[in-house]
Amino acid sequence: MRILVLAVLLLLAGCDQIKERAGFPDPARVEADGKAIGGACRHAGRGLEDCYRLNPEATKSAIYAGWKEMTEYMAKNNIEAVEPTIPPEILKPEPAPKKKSKKADGEEGNAHAPASEKDAGH
Repeated sequence: MRILVLAVLLLLAGCDQIKERAGFPDPARVEADGKAIGGACRHAGRGLEDCYRLNPEATKSAIYAGWKEMTEYMAKNNIEAVEPTIPPEILKPEPAPKKKSKKADGEEGNAHAPASEKDAGH
């Protein structure tokens, strides 16, 4: 009986690690990470939109909550924002991908053929 209880306790002790390795995120950890990101963005003087763009993996609600908490904390304690160190070119939006132009009329029918077939003259 004791062995069974010990085995169950050992299995339950590793549940958090098993969930993480299986790819199931801990909601409390995700929320805490997002709040930390939001607070750091606010302390660095970044706007919310920049923070969202720099951290697409974090939830927007958690980022906002952290950003808002840091704003209140900074106002209460007269803390100035620090200058961000990431260059502005990183914050620029990525250009939209260009659409592929249509090929010449003679090549449209073979557009999906592998290159080796086109070159072989088939």
